[in-house]
Amino acid sequence: MSFFSGYWFFAYLAALLIPAAVLGLLEKPLRPYRLALTVFFIYMVYRDTPEQMKYLLLYAAGAAYLVKIYAFLRRRYGRNPWLYGHAVALALAPLVVSKWSAAHGGTVFGFLGISYICFRVIQVVIEIYDGVLEDVPVTRFLEFLLFFPSLSSGPIDRSRRFAEDDLRLWTRDEYLNLLNEGVYKLVLGAFYKIVCSALFYKLLNDVFAERYTPLYLVGYAYVYGLYMFFDFAGYSSLAVGTAYILGIRLPDNFNKPFLSVDIKDFWNRWHITLSTWFRDFVFTRFVLNSIRNKRFKTRLGGAAAGLMVNMLVMGLWHGPYAHYVAYGLYHGILLAVTEVYQKKSAFYRAHKDRLWYKTASWFLTLNAVMLGFLIFSGHIRDVWQAALYYL
Repeated sequence: MSFFSGYWFFAYLAALLIPAAVLGLLEKPLRPYRLALTVFFIYMVYRDTPEQMKYLLLYAAGAAYLVKIYAFLRRRYGRNPWLYGHAVALALAPLVVSKWSAAHGGTVFGFLGISYICFRVIQVVIEIYDGVLEDVPVTRFLEFLLFFPSLSSGPIDRSRRFAEDDLRLWTRDEYLNLLNEGVYKLVLGAFYKIVCSALFYKLLNDVFAERYTPLYLVGYAYVYGLYMFFDFAGYSSLAVGTAYILGIRLPDNFNKPFLSVDIKDFWNRWHITLSTWFRDFVFTRFVLNSIRNKRFKTRLGGAAAGLMVNMLVMGLWHGPYAHYVAYGLYHGILLAVTEVYQKKSAFYRAHKDRLWYKTASWFLTLNAVMLGFLIFSGHIRDVWQAALYYL
């Protein structure tokens, strides 16, 4: 069994969300039932992979201990960069070990969801350092960390926003709105993932696989991009819909990304919780640190470099493989060039609001995005074969 996949998961989910809806409509606390469901689904998903279960529980316990110890040290020693750096490194270390091990055929510290859980821990550590959080109760932290709808693939929630909903007692009218929205997102997510995603996956393998002419390669890029969208947006919608019914307003992850008019707009619409996490905790901090240390002559230069670093780190987060690094570098270059162009170009300022310009920009963005998906898919070898065929 896996999260939001397979007959038995959905059968259990459908049956167990009904009592949650009854509790919500009766204005009863949802937290105890939500905790019970989290324990149940973690057990059901990981029971056939005891090693993953062991690593998940070990990481969760270690993260809780790390957060408590660092919060204590932060109160005692203030904003100490040395302590802060070591706390972030300790939170990140299992993810690095897991990715490196997987790249070499191992399974050390590999468990479903480590990439997303790690980001939640780092966010809490950073906000303790910033003074936004003073302390995080262990039980509340573990609820946030292990909440089952977002455990394996997000969306990446923030601890303070999660805490607002965690202890909240919804009125009947408030919960009815949550329930309606949650059911809608569940239906939409099921349609995206079970129908649309499966259709494009079949098309990808039956028509476009292992064909290397330029025309087929273009088709592969578009079909793969649509498959990626419907599969991941479907999963995210299912997770968000489930969370709504359980009284937690997980943030949405997608907002019509293929209507983006430039690459910056695309990253404001695609995998939103990931891109905003990187914006807040990688890009912004890199730029501010660069300004303080006068690394670049202009702020625009610092911003362009920050975008490159930001996307390169995001590529590495997916895994230490050439196509992921290339994907991150590709989008970093696109974002940096777009940033400089929009800040410096008189042509852009004069025409950016005109329909013809928006249409042309949308078309170029869509094709750039689909080329990015081709890189992400790992078909770099196919690109070279197509180029050789064309020449």
